[in-house]
Amino acid sequence: MDDVKIGEILLPGDEDTQTRRERDVRAKFWPTLKRAFRQIPFGRDLVAAFFCATDPQTPLRVRGILLAALGYFVLPLDVVPDVFALVGFTDDIAVLTTAIALIRGHMTAQHYTAADRALAEESLSS
Repeated sequence: MDDVKIGEILLPGDEDTQTRRERDVRAKFWPTLKRAFRQIPFGRDLVAAFFCATDPQTPLRVRGILLAALGYFVLPLDVVPDVFALVGFTDDIAVLTTAIALIRGHMTAQHYTAADRALAEESLSS
């Protein structure tokens, strides 16, 4: 992860970049999460971050940071390939924990309620 700086990954980008990232995240988030859920110690926060990033009430800059982090999570090209069990998601975890720490104040009870509902429906935690 030395060659890739988390701060560069988390740049919010312009509106076109955010629109593209949101489309990618919406399409790839759930399949990627299903593969990674047991390896990510903060799955509920990750799902709440997804709902925060796709909430039109979330400030544009916050959405941009989250979409950048979630986009990195769902991209097939990583610094450390996700196919390596236990190690593959370490770079994703670093990016995601940084993003969530930066915007935690914008993740509302509604985002967590939606996350809990989605996790129950998807049966990811079992």
